[in-house]
Amino acid sequence: MVACCSLKNVCEYETNKVVRIQSVYYGSLKWAVHTVVFLYVCIVLITDRRYQKKDTVISSVHTKVKGVSQTNTRIWDTAEYTIPMQGIDSFFVITNIIMTENQIQGACPEFPLAKAVCSTDRSCTKGRVDPQGNGIQTGRCVRYNTTLKTCEVTAWCPVESIKRAPVPAILRSAENFTVLIKNNIHFPKFNYTTRNISPEFNVSCKYNKRTAPDCPIFHLGDILQLAGENFSEVAVQGGIMGIEINWDCILDKWLHRCKPKYAFRRLDDKKASEALYPGYNFRFARYYKQADGKEGRTLIKAYGIRFDILVFGTAGKFDFFELLVYIGSALSYFGLAQLVVDFLITSYTFPCFKSDPVKEYYYRKKCESVSGPRWTLFYVSYVDEPHILMVDKTLKTSLQNTGGEIIHRRPGDLTYPARFPLKRPDDVVALGEIQERQPLRTSGPTASSHERPPWCGCGQCRPAKPYSEQLCCRRKSGPCLTRSALFQQLVLSRSTLEFALLYKDPLLDLKGDDPNRPLRHCAYEQYIQWRFGDPDLGRRAVIPSCCRWKIRDAFPSEKDEYSGFKGRK
Repeated sequence: MVACCSLKNVCEYETNKVVRIQSVYYGSLKWAVHTVVFLYVCIVLITDRRYQKKDTVISSVHTKVKGVSQTNTRIWDTAEYTIPMQGIDSFFVITNIIMTENQIQGACPEFPLAKAVCSTDRSCTKGRVDPQGNGIQTGRCVRYNTTLKTCEVTAWCPVESIKRAPVPAILRSAENFTVLIKNNIHFPKFNYTTRNISPEFNVSCKYNKRTAPDCPIFHLGDILQLAGENFSEVAVQGGIMGIEINWDCILDKWLHRCKPKYAFRRLDDKKASEALYPGYNFRFARYYKQADGKEGRTLIKAYGIRFDILVFGTAGKFDFFELLVYIGSALSYFGLAQLVVDFLITSYTFPCFKSDPVKEYYYRKKCESVSGPRWTLFYVSYVDEPHILMVDKTLKTSLQNTGGEIIHRRPGDLTYPARFPLKRPDDVVALGEIQERQPLRTSGPTASSHERPPWCGCGQCRPAKPYSEQLCCRRKSGPCLTRSALFQQLVLSRSTLEFALLYKDPLLDLKGDDPNRPLRHCAYEQYIQWRFGDPDLGRRAVIPSCCRWKIRDAFPSEKDEYSGFKGRK
């Protein structure tokens, strides 16, 4: 049985109930939001190609620099001004130099650094190495020039002097050099390989953003100019430039496109001060043999521009699954229309918005307030008041004297019980007739055998200990509800109650061991449906003492035992 119930629960289907509001304003607003969302979804679908499956590029780069320059009596060709790569996918071009020639290994005065200046041999320590110096101290203090002494060091002599980079740069004409960039790429997801040099490549072309955007041959000066830099200024201290190659490929057969786009920018910080080692430089040496067989060298401090080639890109190809995923995610954006309209409808409930009767009408049609299922919740209906009272607090006195929140009755609540046939007055079961048909228990108190409770307004209520049962049918003094003809017809009429019971269960045995019990509980339900209407309210509705005892007297319990108020949790 448990498995069967679980299977039924699994096979259930739930759907939302909607409220359709006939409004030109809100309807137009909904379609306006839908139109904006639809246009946005379509634009993103086309511009970002969200219908494609994407893959990132795998790249390899090879460069060749060409050009010749002359400085004084020296000719600089590719072998001299280009240095092996200082990093991956990069090349370096010398633009300025400081040379220290004819160096040999020996002992000589150190360059007058702060820690190398001395006056006696005591100022020098044998074997000491200054990180800023050029060699290892011998412990002697020797004359560097006519006015200054420094510690002697074992090093390549004469040691390098600290000088500023020459201005203008020695190889400032390097801006006319050219570089050929060969870039091969591969997209593994699509097994697609290509390069930036097309079969119809013109070897005499030069890159131009407008006239030759696909040419892979670049003037170095043009690269810096397109990056917003001046080649002559950068050439003095050196720098780092970035050459960006962006591959944005469409591999669909009907719109195939896969060509690179070039962009240029400076990568190092040109605003750095002298103390932060601006520009880009390094040292290297060229060795040779002297006539006497000793090894000599020329130390070169090279300033130059390092060009880093940055390759990135994606390729896309139509994929039906990607299109479905995008459409599915985009459908959620159409919920913005409901969010906007619902906010405008319910905005009157916020303190910062002015109350609007139209919005309040829509709000009450759309939203239903439901109280939480608490044991302190009671619903009370008085015959002399048109509304229902909701009491949601712990009772410290009688329910009759406890205040609460007013709940307006729903239209039609009072006419709902009319589905049951109303009997003629002569068919109404009077109290005396009931007593003749069913034996009454005389052990309980009657309306005339007890004193009127202080909270009673009709004179027919009986004393009760629980605060929740200390309730009268009316708020102020007056006739009791039980004396009305409608109470007799709807609540006490045996034929009406039997019809209601048989309507629910045609095979119900009304002559069982305790025939009054189903009639009594049906009378309770009739009263609650009559006075409260809403089944949700009826679950915590309290029947007044006078009406409750009138029903019990008409349909008494065999053992004279009554459970009292039992609200559902």
